Amino acid sequence: MRAFNAELSKLFSLPGIWLAFLIGAFAPAVIAALDSIVEKEEIIAGVSTRLSEVGYIGLGLGVQGVIILGVLAVSSEYLTESSETGGGQQITTSLTVVPSRLHFLLAKAGAVAVISILLSIVAIITTVSATNLILGQYVPAFEASRLIGAVYYWTFTALIAFGMTVITKNGIIPLAVLIINSSVVSFSVLLSKVTKLAFYLPDRAGLDMFMLMSDRFHTPFRGGLIMTVWVAVFFIVAIIIFHRRDVAV
Repeated sequence: MRAFNAELSKLFSLPGIWLAFLIGAFAPAVIAALDSIVEKEEIIAGVSTRLSEVGYIGLGLGVQGVIILGVLAVSSEYLTESSETGGGQQITTSLTVVPSRLHFLLAKAGAVAVISILLSIVAIITTVSATNLILGQYVPAFEASRLIGAVYYWTFTALIAFGMTVITKNGIIPLAVLIINSSVVSFSVLLSKVTKLAFYLPDRAGLDMFMLMSDRFHTPFRGGLIMTVWVAVFFIVAIIIFHRRDVAV
């Protein structure tokens, strides 16, 4: 528990973490608001076909905050400190305080998961509020089961970002790949045009936990199970690599 509390404290001390919080709390609401404006026009025109997805689209596309969170949690350990403080890396101090690498990663992953859950709840509140404000009487009912699925999706996405950063020991690669995939162009959507195996990629399976898309491939339970397996795979590989890397640390 002491290691977990220490990791929470370290995360909250990072300057970049506040950017993650800001993006995580408001990006989904902004996306949902813009989508609600378009949807309201379609409702009034009598051509609406996707009212049930309004709001949830913001939660599906606005996960950049937790991606940044998962990446920062690891990449911050490898930043070289100033010469005044010795010019070392935080990872050296961290593993001196918590010698067990497994314990260290579990504590850090736990901190990322807890903050991701809290941030996703804040995002749900801002997103639902924005959708209600714009759609008014037309707003769809938000189902608790689907909102819980969105919380899982955010948390698992953060943990995948966490695992990828441990594996690559570099924050730029996972940050670029995951943010581009979640906001610009989805690699799983492109690959799904070629093979149905793309539906088993974590982002695509995860969206099926709460999005009722026309091309939905999995039930919410199966989508969550697939994403859980991906998180487990990333974490196992991360543990193995982390144990073999920097053995002198």
